[in-house]
Amino acid sequence: MRTVLQEVRSWHRPLMLMVLVMSGLVAVSGIGLLVDGREILNESVWLKPFKFGMSFVLYGATLAWLLSKLRKAKRFGWWTGTLFAVTGIVDVGFIAVQAARGTFSHFNDNSDTFNQVGQKVFMSGVLGLFGASLVVAIMLLFQRIGDRPLNRAIRVGLGLAVAGMALAFYLVGSQGQRQEVTDAYGHPVTLAGSHGIGVEAGGPGMPLTNWSTVGGDLRIPHFVGLHAIHFLLLAVLALSLLAARVEWLRPERVRNRLIGVAAFGYTGVMITVTVQAFRGQALIHPDGQTLAMLGGFLAVSLAALAGVVASARRRPAVPAQAAPRQPVGAGRS
Repeated sequence: MRTVLQEVRSWHRPLMLMVLVMSGLVAVSGIGLLVDGREILNESVWLKPFKFGMSFVLYGATLAWLLSKLRKAKRFGWWTGTLFAVTGIVDVGFIAVQAARGTFSHFNDNSDTFNQVGQKVFMSGVLGLFGASLVVAIMLLFQRIGDRPLNRAIRVGLGLAVAGMALAFYLVGSQGQRQEVTDAYGHPVTLAGSHGIGVEAGGPGMPLTNWSTVGGDLRIPHFVGLHAIHFLLLAVLALSLLAARVEWLRPERVRNRLIGVAAFGYTGVMITVTVQAFRGQALIHPDGQTLAMLGGFLAVSLAALAGVVASARRRPAVPAQAAPRQPVGAGRS
């Protein structure tokens, strides 16, 4: 237990402070979901800060761990992580304040001074978050912080996360469409942009996520991309744990290839939901073209998986002591 605490204490401190702040926001927003009945566009005013808080807890902690493993340009990495932490607190803080005010944070084009200043800061923050993530991803392309499966998971995961963040530029109003709605108090609000494709804001949505059930929704590929690294790191951990019992999983090259297959399959899912959203199609109502695209990616992934497994099982077994002991975080700073 002490070793785990010492490891966490070595992580990037400004980012961990951001994680702590976001955890507090998740708690406050969770209470708000239960006791505050105010709604905008048929959802609780506290749902958005709750979801953003959860995402930043996961992504911020991951970045904090990754930056603690850098071997080169550590100071530059520290400042990059600090930029992400400060920007994240400011941006999500604006979302929380707007929720408390019972109004919109995204796309709000009302002319009051607080909103206009907040929108400029908010959109600048999107660029800062994207830029910081891109810089970290590039730095990790040229550094190795663990074994090959872990490095592949980190590089592909961060790459997809940056791609998912790039969609945020579309989400902050580049579509140019305007819609008149009301805030939690019935006051008029003009929305200049939308995350929906082929559907107006406030339409029917899925439980909790509120992703559109009648049209395209760019929040879906944004979410899928942002959390790619978490999926792939969990895959690395699962394979490493299984390697202690399954002999043919013990060679590093086998687990590296399996992570490559998982990365390809996940990328295929992200491409599919992105194309689906831009076609104005709801996630839960895929047509033949969407199913064919997804089926194609899955078929290739399954064929590659079968090939890797068959090849690994034909090779001589590896002695039990060769099993990996530290699947994640094996690299030292």
